[in-house]
Amino acid sequence: MAVFKEPVREGAEGSRRGSGPASLSIIANDLTVVGDLETSGVVKVEGRVQGAVRAATQVLVSKDALIEGDIQTKEAIIGGEVSGAIRAEDRVEIQATALINGDISARRIVMLEGGRVNGEIKMDPAQVAQPASGELSAAT
Repeated sequence: MAVFKEPVREGAEGSRRGSGPASLSIIANDLTVVGDLETSGVVKVEGRVQGAVRAATQVLVSKDALIEGDIQTKEAIIGGEVSGAIRAEDRVEIQATALINGDISARRIVMLEGGRVNGEIKMDPAQVAQPASGELSAAT
């Protein structure tokens, strides 16, 4: 599971990062995580996270999930509640069951009827393309 940072190990098979499909980490519906999460793959949140979530590939927030913190990723699909800013390099999908209390920054946004956003939506490619210091990139 790639929820927490782990050192890159070199061996006969080489580095795990950047090769093969993205790993999937799941925060189950009966789990509360206090602290930041970071992965080079995909995070699916079905439970509760109190902290930032950073995933190089994708963040999925299920309809009954809650994230109290910022999200940084390439693509975010939100079906639950997020209290924090969402910054996606590519795309944010706001599903009908979503409630977002925070700003959204992405190149593309899909919003289904019923989804709610209390915050600013920024789609300026120049702002989205420049990752802030400390952010993940798909290359790491």
